[in-house]
Amino acid sequence: MTIAPISRTPAPMQDWGIALANPRVEHFSTSNHRLVSIDGLLESPEAVISQASLQNFAKITPQYPGVRAALDPAICAAWLSQLSPLLDQWFGPYGRAWEMQAWYSLVTTPPAQLAPIQRLPHVDGTDPTQIAMMLYLDRAGPHGGTAFFRHRSTGLEALTQADFPRYAAALQADVARTGLPPAAYPTDGAPHFERTHVVPATFNSAVFYRGNILHSGVIDNAAPLSADPRAGRLTINAFFRPAAG
Repeated sequence: MTIAPISRTPAPMQDWGIALANPRVEHFSTSNHRLVSIDGLLESPEAVISQASLQNFAKITPQYPGVRAALDPAICAAWLSQLSPLLDQWFGPYGRAWEMQAWYSLVTTPPAQLAPIQRLPHVDGTDPTQIAMMLYLDRAGPHGGTAFFRHRSTGLEALTQADFPRYAAALQADVARTGLPPAAYPTDGAPHFERTHVVPATFNSAVFYRGNILHSGVIDNAAPLSADPRAGRLTINAFFRPAAG
């Protein structure tokens, strides 16, 4: 996982309480992928959004089409103390403690400026034990949540280290045959992918899934992408992994 600079303004810990009642566990596609959703995760979402306005956002990786600011490790530690037993229940257990990194994230790259890799569904890595979380904090914007995909020519929906060479070769052949997709965020995935499931961007809801499933943010290609946390597609995204043995 990439290490990002720590956000400059410490947040009062009382603003970062989370409520974990009534998680919904569902499965989607013929591959039976597990998805866990929690509505109303943050007890004080407006305070957390206000904190986002005080952070130093920056580009962290070339893959992410926007800017990020890392959450204070103390916040991650507090959340992890509550989430760890649930992660064991939902996706494990692996017999090791969970580690966590998290960021405020804003999608800001206009569609015309997307790199080729950003026009396709992606995975966060090929390790099936890495769990991703998306927490949606855009109250009324035009953009959506998260979509999941199947690669048509291989039938793959999730990538492991063993699968990746076959997938990469097939995708390269797809592009050689039909050309790169247009400069736009993925929608239905055509022609090389098909969409299998969509999670809506319900305000203050969080969704957890394995990061090696092919996915993409649901971005309206005709709508503006503001860099203002109060107006843009603000999320908190996190990765959880079992500690190295």
